[in-house]
Amino acid sequence: MYYEPEPLSCRMSIVQIKNLNRRLENLANEAVHELNKTCGHELWQSIGFDAFDSLQDSELRATANYYYGQWQTVKELKEVLS
Repeated sequence: MYYEPEPLSCRMSIVQIKNLNRRLENLANEAVHELNKTCGHELWQSIGFDAFDSLQDSELRATANYYYGQWQTVKELKEVLS
């Protein structure tokens, strides 16, 4: 027999979901702030990952990649929660 797990929202209380959403929003805001600072512009939001290719400094590129990954992860988690 096939078992389909309950949706995540059914296993978490409303308070837990609100707290998780708040923490995810904080992580997203941190990532956006750091990406804007690292790139020196907000174009990465429309261009995406390609905006980091123009960064000459490999440390800045690594920082941008880290925070872009954080931002993407938050987006994916928020989709699951909605």
